[in-house]
Amino acid sequence: MDFNGKTVLITGASRGIGAAAGRAFAAAGAKVALLARSETEIGALADDIGSAAIAIPCDVSRYEDIESAVKTTVDTFGSLDVLINNAGVIDPIAHIATSDPEGWSRAIDVNLKGVYYGMRAAMPVMLAAGGGSILTVSSGAAHHPVEAWSHYCASKAGAAMLTRSADAEYRGRGIRAIGLSPGTVATQMQREIKSSGINPVSQLDWSAHIPPEWPATALMWMATADADDWLGEEISLRDETIRARLGLTA
Repeated sequence: MDFNGKTVLITGASRGIGAAAGRAFAAAGAKVALLARSETEIGALADDIGSAAIAIPCDVSRYEDIESAVKTTVDTFGSLDVLINNAGVIDPIAHIATSDPEGWSRAIDVNLKGVYYGMRAAMPVMLAAGGGSILTVSSGAAHHPVEAWSHYCASKAGAAMLTRSADAEYRGRGIRAIGLSPGTVATQMQREIKSSGINPVSQLDWSAHIPPEWPATALMWMATADADDWLGEEISLRDETIRARLGLTA
């Protein structure tokens, strides 16, 4: 896949899927804007990638941060062709009746409002350029309740509906909105889930999780016209047909 001349902005880029996506898109010729709260980690990743990358400290729960990051990206690279809404949190894992209201609200701020803020900041730039791809990392939890994950399930369900709404409103103007449900991925989030000891997901063996490079490959493919059959929908990496199509095998 060739992304020469394209600019990709990735939230939650300090580790896991976001970092893997940054490396993958840059290797395919793209300019990448790496966003995360951890300035040190994204700075190190940008240094490793080289001149094709910039690190932008950003809290996606703050619209002004996202808006500023989009402006910096366009000022630096001249365009914004792909937005990857990847930033997300799983804490605090807790049953509803004993959950922390502040922590629950923070999850909504990051997982749902952060996706909206990304769309809201990026869309005017993309629309003015004739279109662009907005790819959002979703979850099976968007569609099925998981014990002690009410915050995560609710926020991911909302983000999935944002993808459908973006598609309904702007497909005709060149916006390609697609979600990715990657399944369980070998990232820090899975370590946090495992340490909770709550629900079947926490009991999975580490070998059951796919590497973050697989979702990164899927996101690259989703940014091409070959994935247009899924506009407004979600692509699941649990689907063996999709894995085979992308050459992702254990």
